[in-house]
This record gives sequence, C-alpha cells and structure tokens, in this order.
Amino acid sequence: MKTIVICSGGLDSVSLAHKVAAEHELCGLLSFDYGQRHSKEVGYAADCAKRLGVLHKVVDIRAIGAALNGSALTDDIDVPDGHYAEETMKITIVPNRNAIMLAIGFGMAAAEKADAVAVAVHGGDHFIYPDCRPEFIDAFQVMQNEALDGYADVQLYAPYVNISKAQIVEDGAKHNTPFGDTWSCYKGGERHCGRCGTCVERREAFHLAGVEDPTDYADPDFWQAAIEGAQ
Repeated sequence: MKTIVICSGGLDSVSLAHKVAAEHELCGLLSFDYGQRHSKEVGYAADCAKRLGVLHKVVDIRAIGAALNGSALTDDIDVPDGHYAEETMKITIVPNRNAIMLAIGFGMAAAEKADAVAVAVHGGDHFIYPDCRPEFIDAFQVMQNEALDGYADVQLYAPYVNISKAQIVEDGAKHNTPFGDTWSCYKGGERHCGRCGTCVERREAFHLAGVEDPTDYADPDFWQAAIEGAQ
C-alpha cells in the first residue's frame, strides 16, 4: 500500500513509520501543530522523515486546537503525574483530535492518490481516549468510504489498535526504530520528565518488552511507584 503515516514524533508513530517503510510503500509523514505544549515532538517526526527518505508535511491547526479548550495539552493546566490508569489523566484529552487529524490525512491521501493513511493508536489508550478505540477506527472508515465515494479509495491502517505499547516496542525493535530519537513527554521540557502518564507508560513498555530504554528521564524511577499506586 502507498501509505501516508500520521506521525507525531512519538514512540508509537515513529515505530509505525518504520514498520510501513519495511512492509509497504511509505510515501510521506504528516504531522500537526495544534498548539500542544510538547510541540517539540514535531521535530522528531521531521528527523524520522529525513531518515526514511520521505516528505514531511506539518499542518498548522493551532486555531482549531485553541477552540478545543480544557485540555492539559493545550491550555495552561498542569499535566498530571502518575500512571495512565488514574482518573486524572482524562484532563489530557483533546476532544476529536484524532478525528480532525484523520479527516485531513484522508483528504491529503485522496488528493495524492495514496492507498492508505496509517495511525498509531493502540490498545493502552482505549479506556481514556475514545478516538483510539477499534469502534472509532471502524466507524471512521465507513464515514470516509461515503465521503470519498466515487473519488478515491483510501484505507485506514491501524495495526496497533488492539495491542499494548510493550508490543509496539517489540515491533519497533524488529524494524530498527531508533527509540532515542522519539519524544513522548507531555510536559515538553528539555528532558523526558519521567512522571507524566506518557513517560510512565513509555518506561513501563520498555520494561515489559525486555528492550533497553535509551530515554533520558529527569526522574527515571518514578514509574514503578506510579504503577504500584494504580494497581
């Protein structure tokens, strides 16, 4: 499949980009600036595109992001520490974010005669983020079939939707993903904080996968206490 990968620059989407490059035809990476405080991640997506030898497009939707207020990722609200299992992590939801990004991605794929749009949603996100669930992926495909009827046939490729982040690490390692050249931390500092939900999830995933974690965390040991507290 000639595939465009929606790539934030995070571990999941960069691993997906390497997977698509190995197994399909990667024709480009698509990133979004929606006003996220961790916008430095987009630079990692650019590095990934250069490494894989494809075009990288960044779409500025900051005005849209500003309208989707109330999220710790876009507003002046503290990103909470702790495991994703905690109720507080719902403050990191940006409503309809994936739906908006995918709609743009499908429009671009149709215009560029691509066969698929790939997205790295995974099983660990289901209980917090509704637009990461299999039901959303299936419904979005149905909607796009109607939206592009008679003009283009674009598939939504979401190979991680039913697997864990640890399994993504395993898959990424199989495809030689340079994990040190990815960014996960929602706080967007100079180093991964080691305390926010994405940092805890990232650290745990490497541990469960049995893969060495090259990430530089400001607090490299917090993840264990966070996981024990969530159980």
